[in-house]
Amino acid sequence: MIHSLFLINSSGDIFLEKHWKSVISRSVCDYFFEAQEKALSPENVPPVISTPHHYLINIYREKIFFVSVIQTEVPPLFVIEFLHRVAEMFQDYFGDCSETSIKDNLVIVYELLEEMLDNGFPLATESNILKELIKPPTILRSMVNTITGSSNVGETLPTGQLSTIPWRRAGVKYTNNEAYFDVVEEIDAILDKSGTTVFAEIQGVVDACVKLSGMPDLTLSFMNPRLLDDVSFHPCVRFKRWEAERVLSFIPPDGNFQLMSYHVNAQNLVAIPVYVKQNISFFESGSSGRLDITVGPKQTMGKTVEAVVVTVHMPKVVLSANLATTQGTYTYDPVTKVLVWDIGKINPQKLPNLKGSLSLQSGAPKPEENPSLMIDFKIQQLAISGLKVNRLDMYGEKYKPFKGVKYLTKAGKFQVRT
Repeated sequence: MIHSLFLINSSGDIFLEKHWKSVISRSVCDYFFEAQEKALSPENVPPVISTPHHYLINIYREKIFFVSVIQTEVPPLFVIEFLHRVAEMFQDYFGDCSETSIKDNLVIVYELLEEMLDNGFPLATESNILKELIKPPTILRSMVNTITGSSNVGETLPTGQLSTIPWRRAGVKYTNNEAYFDVVEEIDAILDKSGTTVFAEIQGVVDACVKLSGMPDLTLSFMNPRLLDDVSFHPCVRFKRWEAERVLSFIPPDGNFQLMSYHVNAQNLVAIPVYVKQNISFFESGSSGRLDITVGPKQTMGKTVEAVVVTVHMPKVVLSANLATTQGTYTYDPVTKVLVWDIGKINPQKLPNLKGSLSLQSGAPKPEENPSLMIDFKIQQLAISGLKVNRLDMYGEKYKPFKGVKYLTKAGKFQVRT
């Protein structure tokens, strides 16, 4: 199935390669580099690239391309899911999935890839099993391994490998038993000049951090589960119970994991949490233009909108910007033509405003199109879809765990047309 894996950084350098069957030359990545040159941004590189003898299936995570080489037809989503598992495992082991952390832990990286894929087919992809097989790096363990020449690979087969619950190791014990759930929603939207919603969609995940002793069986219920579309679950969730009762019933993995992801597609259910009043105009006569932007909260249930950043990709003829802001700071890069207005928290009593003049290249024609605005923001303790956790029950163990739920809404690709 998967023959080879290449890791490519943002500069286009292959800094790691792994082959499971025969060695495939690095020149196969030339097809990927061609597709990368045609794409406007790294996120726009096609995930599946067909070549005369191979298929290249890739993902982009943390400024790194994970490019797998396939020789036969396979379901692309199967490979994409595996590549995401690899990236998440690096993050779990090293704290982040960056080029530096991968290079600093090359031995463990190759050991992990060897265990996760057997002759090109996925084998062990659960964090609990891999951590019993290959111990995560610590400074002390690295020093001992250097002196003694030993490795991080465990001597015995993990208890979960032969279990019907491979995602949970046996004999887990904690002094404090805790279960935390984070409902994180990302809103993608396009608003037209008048503020009307052209497109809106919410993509949400429920992340969990479960540290419970023994073998607990959890049941999580929502107040309004019917608004969820296109739901995807961790393998621990009993799907038939969800279909019948709209309740999540599961024996959780130990530690951090993503319990589920979902979409909310219905336009009438997607509340837009901010509004933007804007006016960007370029004058026919003279080499100048005007800019006036105001941002305010809307439908936020009284929660504060914070970490607000407005990004405007100006036309090439804009040389400089002379602006005044009532809140935050702005920067304009004359090389990339990008205006960034970092607002921070929005005070509903005094809305932030940015206005002033734009200097254009003399003699150049007036720009045909006005630039669009990209908005970034966060709202703590609010799930914009209205999703709420009703209750969490535990069976199979006698102790009472500490339980907590947090909500977060943030902007995905949030565009305002001018």
